Amino acid sequence: MAVESEGENNLKERMWRVIFLADTRAGRAFDIGLIVAILASVVLVMLDSVAPFRERYGGLFWIGEWVLTGLFTVEYCCRLYCARRPLRYARSFFGIVDLLATLPTYLAALFPTAHYLTVIRVLRILRAFRVLKLAAHVREADVLLRSLVASRRKITVFLFAVFTLTVVLGSLMYLIEGETNGFDSIPRGVYWAVVTLTTVGYGDIAPQTPFGQFVASIVMVMGYGIIAVPTGIVTAEMTVAARRDERRCAKCHEHGHAANAKFCRVCGGPLSETKA
Repeated sequence: MAVESEGENNLKERMWRVIFLADTRAGRAFDIGLIVAILASVVLVMLDSVAPFRERYGGLFWIGEWVLTGLFTVEYCCRLYCARRPLRYARSFFGIVDLLATLPTYLAALFPTAHYLTVIRVLRILRAFRVLKLAAHVREADVLLRSLVASRRKITVFLFAVFTLTVVLGSLMYLIEGETNGFDSIPRGVYWAVVTLTTVGYGDIAPQTPFGQFVASIVMVMGYGIIAVPTGIVTAEMTVAARRDERRCAKCHEHGHAANAKFCRVCGGPLSETKA
């Protein structure tokens, strides 16, 4: 029984190295094959949306889609089987994307329009970073994601303040310009305020009176300052997240520890002072 358990553990370890790493020839071949399959699936979905191709090759598209979906389903199950923390993997960004990559085809059996959701598989090409030896960029993407999550409350308050400002400015322009100049309602004025404050400037509606143009110029200048606020919030959080990311466990290579931590929160091993 112990021999079977040891053999199963060895199998899981070998599968884990092939599926989750790209430091071996088998791992690189697996990732490259996966990327090719993803691209083929996305191309099939795109071609299937073109009526002439769908009418002529619809049957082949259907067969190819189900074959690829079967491969992705097996691959997802293998990832769950050999993952060291299956639940953590299933709830991670890539785990959710891997699951969503398999669901649309099955849902299409009940809801035909869901078939086109399979284009979400293109997100899985992010795994190409491992193959191209750009793992550092993947870690930076992880830092960015954690920074966005950490700054979500500040950004929420900021967006609420911007929403309040656009309502006030839209109402003000409605009073200044009136219906004769295109501001026929407060929502229309709010629309103008959003377009102007974000510096998009469609030009479909514009103030005509001198006072309205004066207010518009102030709003335009404010727009440049407002755009910089969320950038500063996220940048500050990225600095904190990057500092947390600098130290990695010497045993399990876990990262993202607290700034004052001396030992790994997972295995208790010592932390390294340099990036892995």
